[in-house]
Amino acid sequence: MKPNIKSSAPRRWDLPRIAGRRTFSELTSSEMLVASFASLILLGTLGFLFLPGLYVGERLGVVDSLFTATSAICVTGLIVVDTATYFTFWGQLYIIVLIQLGGLGMLTFASMIIAAMGGRPSLRAGSAIEGDIKTLPEVPTKKLVVDIVKFTFICELAGAVALYFLWVPKHGWIDSAWPAIFHSISAFCNAGFSTYTDSLIPHAQSTSTICVISLLILVGGIGFVTLEELSLLVKSRAPRRKRISIHSKLVLFGTLTLVLIPAPLFAYFEWNQTLASMTWGDKLSHSLFFSITPRTAGFNAVDYTQVSDPTSLLTMILMTIGGAPGSTAGGMKLTTFLLMFLLAWSKLSGQSSVNFMNRSIPDRTIQRATGLFVIMVSLSLVGIFAIHLFDPVLRFEDAFLVRAFEGLSAINTVGLSLGVTGVLSAGSKVILILMMFVGRIGPTALVAAFESRFVKKSDYRLASEDVLLG
Repeated sequence: MKPNIKSSAPRRWDLPRIAGRRTFSELTSSEMLVASFASLILLGTLGFLFLPGLYVGERLGVVDSLFTATSAICVTGLIVVDTATYFTFWGQLYIIVLIQLGGLGMLTFASMIIAAMGGRPSLRAGSAIEGDIKTLPEVPTKKLVVDIVKFTFICELAGAVALYFLWVPKHGWIDSAWPAIFHSISAFCNAGFSTYTDSLIPHAQSTSTICVISLLILVGGIGFVTLEELSLLVKSRAPRRKRISIHSKLVLFGTLTLVLIPAPLFAYFEWNQTLASMTWGDKLSHSLFFSITPRTAGFNAVDYTQVSDPTSLLTMILMTIGGAPGSTAGGMKLTTFLLMFLLAWSKLSGQSSVNFMNRSIPDRTIQRATGLFVIMVSLSLVGIFAIHLFDPVLRFEDAFLVRAFEGLSAINTVGLSLGVTGVLSAGSKVILILMMFVGRIGPTALVAAFESRFVKKSDYRLASEDVLLG
């Protein structure tokens, strides 16, 4: 009988580990998320550089191609050229495909294909799709992925049909089809790209159009987990026994609050400014749209270069807050902002924990929210400062406001602009590209991806010592 002697020679499939590298199967969910978006941006850039038939005239350069691909995939909406006139139908179709892929995420599509073939998405892929939702009711990954894609296409189809019949009287039966499809997808994905040079300004007098676009933005920004819970609640035979998670309650409460409270302020600021020539009904619908589009759709039905300073400031605040986790929206996320507000309220009221609707929020969640808040604010300030270094002289009346507005629009994947994007230097465009990328994947995912590779976690804790606070 031969002795069972294990060979010391490395097997061929062990070589990547010995060389200090890891195979794709060993990547963490954060690394998979970062890699998927980076790969898609690279492919999108190559498409803008080499695919034929995308442009009416001259082809985009490397930086502008990278910028446009990043803006589409990160569903931002910032543009360096006019989408309506610079691209052909095939170019616009290419942009909307990138928006759809970026809005849902490449991992969602990959898992959907695996599920359709009878397979089961990996745990890491499920984690990357669903995010850190351990505190929410468990939903099978396969069902969640299928429901995400199904619900997305149903909403986009319904929005396209509604916009089509609203725009037929103005553009005709044929010319209304493509803009309706494009804007429905762009609105649901919170992208802000438009086939019109002036975004939605040509339809500013159509209250129905503003309402349809607003509804698509809100549904896309609520988050798929909340939508899944609402769907299960409706389908449940005993809805009273089906409890909605505290996450979904926080999202629904925050969404409603951040629509209804800023709207009267916008109406007060712009009633006799950009809304002066409109009817009462249009003024009210536009005031609500002012509250909805900064989180984080990026459509504009008025010229933002003409709005008042208080409107610009309030818009930047809403841009920073963003939409819900697990949605097509960006920003620091609605739940993060609300947890910071609840934390401050708990300290002022002398409560020992952060509470919401008869539930206490775990301390680890509050700590993560605090860290995310600090990181997003810090990255925003660094980005705005970097734009100033690359473009110290801008021919605008309020250059600081313009830089701040542009930087916050990029990192929160909004897409609203004061008209400066196209005239920025290549260095500032690269800064905006990085800000859009970080804003789309989330700073926590980016930090986690680098941490798992470069940071070695310790098993001990140092001695503690307190410090004074103001």
